Amino acid sequence: MSDQPSTVLLGQFTDDNAERIVARLEDAGITWWVKSGGRFTRALFAGEWGTRVFVDEARLEQARTIAARIVEP
Repeated sequence: MSDQPSTVLLGQFTDDNAERIVARLEDAGITWWVKSGGRFTRALFAGEWGTRVFVDEARLEQARTIAARIVEP
């Protein structure tokens, strides 16, 4: 069995919000990673408008709460 957690999509956010969310995920000790499209990809594909944030599946609900505090104020 792998020591790596299974990750799931938390959501797609503006780059600024993704940076703030990731900082809070770090503070909470939640495993995360991001996927951002490059300038070329963003220009050609409407779905590549921001940064996708993935988190440890076991901590998804906690991560959703953190993200909601940042994007919904």
